[in-house]
Amino acid sequence: MTYEEKKFDLPAIVGLSKDSVDAHLGLYAGYVKNFNAINALLHTLMSDAEKNAHALAELVRRASFEFDGMRLHEYYFAQWEQAAVALSESSPLHTALTVQFGTFTNWEVQFRNIALMRGPGWAVLYFDPTAKTFHSAWVGEQHQGHFAGLPILLALDVWEHAFLPDYGTGGRGQYIDVFFKNLNWGVIEKRFSDIA
Repeated sequence: MTYEEKKFDLPAIVGLSKDSVDAHLGLYAGYVKNFNAINALLHTLMSDAEKNAHALAELVRRASFEFDGMRLHEYYFAQWEQAAVALSESSPLHTALTVQFGTFTNWEVQFRNIALMRGPGWAVLYFDPTAKTFHSAWVGEQHQGHFAGLPILLALDVWEHAFLPDYGTGGRGQYIDVFFKNLNWGVIEKRFSDIA
C-alpha cells in the first residue's frame, strides 16, 4: 500500500506566517514520502530476512517514527481546517471533560502544561471508549508514549519546527496560545462523537 499526502482546507492561521505553515506542510509531505519508501524497502529486504536482518531491524524501528509523523500531522492540520470554531459549553465533549477534570479550564491547563514540557514531541488528548475516560499524554518525538489502541481527539505538535520560525526559541507558550485560538473544535467534537 502506498499512502497519499492529504490536502488540507486551511484558512490563514492567525499568529503563524504562511511561510511557516507551508514549511510545516512540506515536513508532513516528507513523512508520507519517507514512510512509503521504507515500506517498499521493507518488502524488498524481507525476501532474504536472514541476510538483511540488521537493515530490517533499523528500518522497522524507523517505520513507526515516519508513520506516526505522517498520521499525527494529519490530525494536527485537520483541526485547523475551514475556520476557528469555539467549543460550546453545552457540547458533549465540553461536558465530559468538565465531569472528569472538574472544569474545562482544569483540563486545558493540564494539557498546556504537558505541551510546555521540554523536548521535541506532541501533546495528545486520547479518549478511552471502554473506560469512558480521557488521557492527556506527552508523546516523545512522535512514536514514544502513545496510549496503545486509544483514539486521538486532539494533537498538538510542539517540535521546534512548529513555532521557531515565528516565535523563536522561547516562544513555545505563545505558539500554544495560537494553536488553541485557531482550533476548529467542531472537528474535535466529531472525533469524540464518533467513538463516545
